[in-house]
Amino acid sequence: MYRTNTCGELNMNNEGQNVVLCGWVQKSRDLGGMTFVDLRDRYGITQLVFNMETNKELCEKARKLGREFVVQVEGKVRERSNKNLKMFTGEIEIEVIKLNILNRSEVPPFTIEEETDGGEELRMKYRYLDLRRNSVKNNILLRHRVSQEVRKYMDSIGFIEVETPILIKSTPEGARDFVVPSRMQPGTFYALPQSPQTLKQLLMVAGFDRYFQIVKCFRDEDLRADRQPEFSQIDCEMSFVERNDILETFEGLAKYLFRQIKGIEFSEPFLRLSYNEAMEFYGSDKPDLRFGMRFIDLTEIVKGHNFGLFDTSEYTGAICAEKCSEFTRKQLDELTEFVKKPQIGAKGLIYVRYNTDGTFKSSVDKFYSNDELKKWAGLTNARPGDLILLLAGDKKKTLTALSELRLEMGNRLGLRKRDVFFPLWVVDFPLLEWDEEEKRFFAMHHPFTSPVPEDIPLMESDPGNVRANAYDLVINGVEIGGGSIRIHDASVQKIMFKILGFSEEEANEQFGFLLNAFKYGAPPHGGVAFGFDRWVAMFGGQDSIRDFIAFPKNNSGRDVMLDTPAQISPKQLDELQLNINLKK
Repeated sequence: MYRTNTCGELNMNNEGQNVVLCGWVQKSRDLGGMTFVDLRDRYGITQLVFNMETNKELCEKARKLGREFVVQVEGKVRERSNKNLKMFTGEIEIEVIKLNILNRSEVPPFTIEEETDGGEELRMKYRYLDLRRNSVKNNILLRHRVSQEVRKYMDSIGFIEVETPILIKSTPEGARDFVVPSRMQPGTFYALPQSPQTLKQLLMVAGFDRYFQIVKCFRDEDLRADRQPEFSQIDCEMSFVERNDILETFEGLAKYLFRQIKGIEFSEPFLRLSYNEAMEFYGSDKPDLRFGMRFIDLTEIVKGHNFGLFDTSEYTGAICAEKCSEFTRKQLDELTEFVKKPQIGAKGLIYVRYNTDGTFKSSVDKFYSNDELKKWAGLTNARPGDLILLLAGDKKKTLTALSELRLEMGNRLGLRKRDVFFPLWVVDFPLLEWDEEEKRFFAMHHPFTSPVPEDIPLMESDPGNVRANAYDLVINGVEIGGGSIRIHDASVQKIMFKILGFSEEEANEQFGFLLNAFKYGAPPHGGVAFGFDRWVAMFGGQDSIRDFIAFPKNNSGRDVMLDTPAQISPKQLDELQLNINLKK
């Protein structure tokens, strides 16, 4: 054995023991007659001490140790004179009697400490060094812990973990696939799975009525903080269930994870909000309900006062920010510029101050009397000291802009606290969405999502108003996961394909393997897929999932450590019978 103990486990209970430790040199301090070295491994840091008087040769050898040298030391545990009670090992040190340099290190390209001098791109290039830093290491340890708790819970309620293939068939109706050429079948391609959707449905046909896996998925799409080209999800499916069965089962998983990872108990059922309610009151299908500011529709009450914006707009909505009437003109101008940004696209911002003395001051005083503004205050439940903010325009765009304004106010007022969690289910999404350019419907989720039973008669007569038997788990404005009850009735599936513009031949070509399986007794089934990376990032108090992935890609989808994607050799291209034709 190279070591008897780790660098994070020794304390005063071990005083007087002879131990052997291995690790990396964090830093070294030469104090004349004494040299102190901090030795680090993934478990912690232990202070080593070398004494010039008792062993000059050993002390001189220790003084030549550089940062990140890998060493083995043998010595005796003794009490430290200058204790560091912030560390588990801070009351002891090792009086070294033997030092063995296992491997030397070049000077690292950045300091491997919490306050590092390395930029993000540099740290990603040397990710194996960045992973030695406590914060990054702890993110990976948290990821491990969450995965273990997921497996414990799922096993405890009768789910079995089944691995599904990584090389599958490319299918439409989703994001862009990553494709892999086949050498043995020239001119043909595998796809990397965006999700094991059809495969887990086949497992239901096979009789494995409770399936899950923590699985790698791949999507060739533009990246952002909570997206990576390859990511992990907790993929789950159940047979002989209705929507409530699934929501209760996986609400149980969510509550279990909060209890085990964060020590937070949720005793009440999660709120359930319809898609239409979420959009009407919060302008988002993933509303952050840690704070209020629910939208109030003032469209009709503000019309007829010769204020052009309100008179000509399809929709006027308002939010009430409590105790914000003292916002300065500069702050209000900043909010106006915020909502007028191109990505938000509002025409302007109207404000009403409800002063603490009961009077009103607004940006539309010329058009609206105090009595009119008082009506607005009544409808928005505003009280003296509050601030009412209004946006107007096309309804869909204005709801979206008002949602962004609401979140911005939440940020400015410190209402979006990372240690507060508000989970909810959003249900009854539209089954279909209309694409104006292609003049056809697309599946809001995927082609196998079932309509809610009472809307099935509308599929052919009024498909745009059919609700999906689908659901998302939303926590603090983030979609943590979603799923649906699946179509298992062949006649309903045929109608769905017809609405989506698939001929019978096209449906068989793309999904024949699944449709054939459904001929042999498909049970009623449904499932959910959770963003595993998002769960971990949320528990870690961060927005970016990249920080919780051992070897992530950058915003361009590149792995700067491996320097990939990269070209392959002409020999490999010949074996695959491929020619590269780069279009400008």
